[in-house]
Amino acid sequence: MNDLETYLAETADTVDMALYRYFGNAYGELYKAGEHLLLAGGKRLRPAVVFLAAETVRAGSSDDLISAALALEMTHTFTLVHDDIMDGDATRRGVPTVHTKWDMPTAILAGDVLYAKAFEFLTYAIAEDRARVKAVTMLARTCTEICEGQHLDMTFEKAGDAVGPLDYLEMAAKKTGALYAASAGIGAILAGGNAMQVDALYQYGLNAGIAFQIQDDLIDLLAPAEKSGKDRGSDLREGKQTLVAIVARERGLDLAKYRRTLSPADVAAAIAELEEAGVIREVRRIAEEKVANARQSLNLLPDSKGRRYLDELVEYFVKRSF
Repeated sequence: MNDLETYLAETADTVDMALYRYFGNAYGELYKAGEHLLLAGGKRLRPAVVFLAAETVRAGSSDDLISAALALEMTHTFTLVHDDIMDGDATRRGVPTVHTKWDMPTAILAGDVLYAKAFEFLTYAIAEDRARVKAVTMLARTCTEICEGQHLDMTFEKAGDAVGPLDYLEMAAKKTGALYAASAGIGAILAGGNAMQVDALYQYGLNAGIAFQIQDDLIDLLAPAEKSGKDRGSDLREGKQTLVAIVARERGLDLAKYRRTLSPADVAAAIAELEEAGVIREVRRIAEEKVANARQSLNLLPDSKGRRYLDELVEYFVKRSF
């Protein structure tokens, strides 16, 4: 592993240990449902962004922000619980989704509990009171944007051919980019960053998150289920308006024939068709453009190990395969 991979692995271990300490002995079905996905693993990338943004502003400050990092992971997990309900997905992170293991009402409430706990844990961060208030405000606004982004994603199903690349990028900015932006912005705020530093890191996270969402859509199509932990080709099967689908439509491809139960051979045929038309290549180009924008934001900050890791991390976002 390179230095960044080692850092991410160590951060994931730190976050996992803290999550198990607080949630590992859940009592009652509601809390067991709440910790189900939270403790099911994951890269813990949003906590890593919190820590790295803080280190970019002030070396050593991330030691005081474990509760803030957990808050961002809880926020992310609550969105996954609710997204799985809306998308009808059966697996997540290699385990049954909450609504399939329990039931839909329990899953909704479990997500709500995680949402509330996120704000509670954010207030535990060791930082000035004013900074904590700003951080809570940013997370509250971010949760609103996430809901807006998810709603846009849902309306795309009815909008059909009217959805264009810019519509998709707006959705991705709110649904995924906003939480990465908040992770970076909150890390900077709690570390005592000034307005320029906070904005630069927020913009970094926003563009990195959009790139992450684009790559996530590619993973849904390209990565085997045993690696991604999700139903392969679910976006294609459901006819979701991903950037892949939008670019494919612009290039004259009809993906409606794949809106059914798909065998591995069906998915392979779809991939071959998309690659031949240059769709996958164009989607990756757009993701790389967002990576470049994220890196440009980092240029406003002084050189540090935290900044260098953030620079490498955004490249990892579009290179990861699971």
